[in-house]
Amino acid sequence: MTAIRKYLEEYKDEMIELLGELVAIPSIMGESSDNMPFGENPVNALLLMLNRCKQYGFSVDNVENYAGSADINDLEPALGILTHLDVVPAGSGWSCDPYVLTRRGNKLIGRGTIDDKGPAAAAVFAARAVRELKIPLKKGVRLIFGTNEENGSSDLSYYRTKRKLPPMVFTPDGEYPVINGEKGMLRVYFSTILDENVEISAGEVINAVPSMCSVKIRDDITVYSGKSAHASTPEKGENAITKFLSDYRGNSRAIKSIQQCFQHGDVGGQSIFGYNSGNFTCVLSMLNTVENSLKGGVDIRYPLDRTKADVSRIICEKLQSSGLTIESCEGSEPHYTNENSEFVRKLIKVYEKVSGEKGKCITIGGGTYVHEIDGGVAFGAEYPGGSGNMHSADEFITIESLLKNAEIMAEAIIEICS
Repeated sequence: MTAIRKYLEEYKDEMIELLGELVAIPSIMGESSDNMPFGENPVNALLLMLNRCKQYGFSVDNVENYAGSADINDLEPALGILTHLDVVPAGSGWSCDPYVLTRRGNKLIGRGTIDDKGPAAAAVFAARAVRELKIPLKKGVRLIFGTNEENGSSDLSYYRTKRKLPPMVFTPDGEYPVINGEKGMLRVYFSTILDENVEISAGEVINAVPSMCSVKIRDDITVYSGKSAHASTPEKGENAITKFLSDYRGNSRAIKSIQQCFQHGDVGGQSIFGYNSGNFTCVLSMLNTVENSLKGGVDIRYPLDRTKADVSRIICEKLQSSGLTIESCEGSEPHYTNENSEFVRKLIKVYEKVSGEKGKCITIGGGTYVHEIDGGVAFGAEYPGGSGNMHSADEFITIESLLKNAEIMAEAIIEICS
């Protein structure tokens, strides 16, 4: 057992305790107010983490409650480890309270355990291990904690106007070995005037497959059940909205116009793009009655060889030709970091050392926290073939995974900054 692993085993209970305190804060985006850009709970999670880091001897910095950081030494930061403390709403289907860390065998269950509070806690204890074991470093390390990754990362955008990022940044907001490619992302919001007395309620966030769709037509209420999943992997879920649309036999022009654009089981957007779109994913993730209108949201992920302008044009033309009004169409281009960079090679080396598995670079549909950071990559926190029910009910991280994430991050600090 290495000195790093021995340290982490010794402080395992304290790491789990920190994770439990973070999970207990329902840090979903709320209403903005003075000194609370994304609501009260994201700020509370940030303050908790910065206070803990200060107690551990780090130098902390709070950038107006948008994001904060902790430096583990007084050297100029060369490496940034970027995590976020905000979470998606709990949703339905939990077997326990999503905001109470519940231990079942080797599993730690709670909203944020894998995305991204567990990895954030692991990053802190990785840095503590390096610091308290007095492992000599020639370069500085900065832990950065954000509060708005799940709703557009405007926290990070603001932080970057006030602070300079280290030249090398990784985030444990994805999976191992190393994610160096991320698909482009498009989020389209549309509306249409209702021509029938229908109340629909489905989808709380745009980046998750909706697990429930409640429909009230006159006095009859029907609830359609699906299965939640991250919008980048819709094949792992079942869309409750399109389940309703496939069942609808009424006369509403508004609903029929949406129905013709989104077919149940079509996770690749063939109904939109007119062909088997391969590396595309397309999710009608929100549909809600607002006064006399239906408002919807669509999440699209597209491959590295496409552009935002091209994809935007296709979907907007399709929705408009079906009689829908485009409210907004925002997104980002694909992200790519050279797999032969020294930074990436060192991360792969660390992964192979700790895991004993062959390392490689991969491209994913999900947009990680480094999507807009040149040279940034995702490094963890899920392992190949594993699942922590990210964005779904009974989200979890195993205790071994928590420890191994911390170990890998500690070894990365040593490899890059010694």
